[in-house]
Amino acid sequence: MKLMFYLFCLVAILIIAACALLVSSGFWWGLVLIIPILLLGLYDTFQRSHSITRNFPVVGHGRYIAEWLRPKMYQYFVESDTDGKPFSRIFRDIVYQRAKKVRDTSPFGTQLDVYAEGYEWMNHSIAALDHHDIDPDPRVLIGGPACLKPYSCSIFNVSAMSFGSLSKNAVMALNGGAAIGGFAHNTGEGGISPYHKKHQGDLIYQIGTGYFGCRAADGNFDPEAYQLTVAPDNVKMIELKLSQGAKPGHGGILPASKVTPEISEIRGIPMGKDVLSPPFHKAFKDPIGLLNLIKQMRDLSGGKPIGFKLCVGHKSEFLAICKAMVKTGIKPDFIAVDGGEGGTGAAPLEFSNSVGTPYKEGMAFVYNSLIGFDLKKDISIIASGKIVTGFHIFRAISLGADLCYSARAMMMALGCIQALECNKNTCPVGVATQEESLVRGLDVNDKKIRVANYHKETIESFVELLAAAGLDNPDKINRSHVHKRIIMNTNQRYDEIFPYIPKGCLLDENLIPDSWKGDMSQANEHSFLPRFEQVYTE
Repeated sequence: MKLMFYLFCLVAILIIAACALLVSSGFWWGLVLIIPILLLGLYDTFQRSHSITRNFPVVGHGRYIAEWLRPKMYQYFVESDTDGKPFSRIFRDIVYQRAKKVRDTSPFGTQLDVYAEGYEWMNHSIAALDHHDIDPDPRVLIGGPACLKPYSCSIFNVSAMSFGSLSKNAVMALNGGAAIGGFAHNTGEGGISPYHKKHQGDLIYQIGTGYFGCRAADGNFDPEAYQLTVAPDNVKMIELKLSQGAKPGHGGILPASKVTPEISEIRGIPMGKDVLSPPFHKAFKDPIGLLNLIKQMRDLSGGKPIGFKLCVGHKSEFLAICKAMVKTGIKPDFIAVDGGEGGTGAAPLEFSNSVGTPYKEGMAFVYNSLIGFDLKKDISIIASGKIVTGFHIFRAISLGADLCYSARAMMMALGCIQALECNKNTCPVGVATQEESLVRGLDVNDKKIRVANYHKETIESFVELLAAAGLDNPDKINRSHVHKRIIMNTNQRYDEIFPYIPKGCLLDENLIPDSWKGDMSQANEHSFLPRFEQVYTE
């Protein structure tokens, strides 16, 4: 695009000069128009703050003109996100403002319809606290009894996004921001690249069904390769991905044509062959096998926190894992819960729209399950599902999370403009592309500061909300603090929508709540397949 711009300017100048020399000297006035455009293009090319104009000189300003016009045209053209709701415009603006450290207040009060179905809010307290008296950087110590190297983790971290899906500059900016802000950066299942290592930000190494970074020649888990990968000090935790919200139960294929020497080395895969990521893990076949793998991974890592990530599917399968924890005594240090509405660069529409338990239901279920089996005291829960603001963190913790991941908001802090080109390799701001000419537009030194700014400002917002609720610690948040409008004249607290269950009640058949008995009867610690002990007939 830059070359085309300069060629256009050169051709325009030559035409003006030819016309001025051959037709009339009055054509020299054309330079009054062309030279300012050329100078603006030169400025755009060498500035580092705006990826869109750096990649698309002059014409990229059209985006900012549209942004300036938007409030004036909003009454006629309402922006909407993929759910058809206008709130994404508001939250996107919050991210941009915090990343750039500009004013994030708004005039004229609430911008959402408070009487609309689904509207949510938190309760404040007349006895609110001074937020300056609360820890400005709440952290969670992750690591159960078997963990030798527990990790003090921020309550807000970068969610899983692989190099390959993101550009090298995007990965470096995210990790650089994590290093500045003292939070964690999940690698995604594509493995640990040199770009994850450059700034030495804390890493959560994610392992998917392809075992990239710890993959044997036959595609199975390689303990020796794994041990080498997790050895560096900045690899703080390891996350085994069972499923992700955007496409749970769906595998993938990396065509041989896309396996570059760099990707081959990072992922531990051969050149010239298609690489399959199956929809299931080969390293285990049942819940007890999963826990044995977790123990093996913890031992090989020298005792670092090990956990798994999932989007809840059949409830009986997660309950089977809990039964296996009780039977074997092996427990993960953390569980990351993704929602069926999770994001990705590319997924079949049916999977992204219609597969997997939504995040709130999944989060409440996982928390209640761990409480019911009296396992929660040793296991931290990480929430992942469209978490953008301080209120979203507060809401996640009210459902049972201890800390949170964010993907799309961190991408916006990098400069993502939601161009929806992620699956085409044509991202105009260099975030989700491997096209080198576009990647160069994303300046790492500028964007890593923005990522750190966004994290810091959002944590500050959360702490202010905590104080407004009269609470001095995130551990004191519960489901009674959050309300949701069901219909126009009816709202319920989260503890009414997602009722708690008694601690340890799932350990005694006589105490199991009636609504849990069906799933509990199907849960089998020796198999992920449901154990149908009853046939329901009406």
